[in-house]
Amino acid sequence: MPIYEYRCKECNHRLEKLQKMSDDPLKDCPACEKPELSKLVSASSFKLKGTGWYETDFKGSKKKNESNSASESNKSSSSSSSSTSD
Repeated sequence: MPIYEYRCKECNHRLEKLQKMSDDPLKDCPACEKPELSKLVSASSFKLKGTGWYETDFKGSKKKNESNSASESNKSSSSSSSSTSD
């Protein structure tokens, strides 16, 4: 479940609340009890750093097999053509 940040427009009280994504946003401030809470946009604690994370972590071996089979077929066609020229 994500943690949402709220700020009261009336008293500037800030709070964090663990909520389901399907839950309605909070409206009433717990400090001044007025319906002035607004949800803030905040940075997540999850960051993707570095280069090549997709290549190293999620890349399947299918492309490697395709390139290997293509190079093998080129080798076999070149060897068959060289053996027929003898």
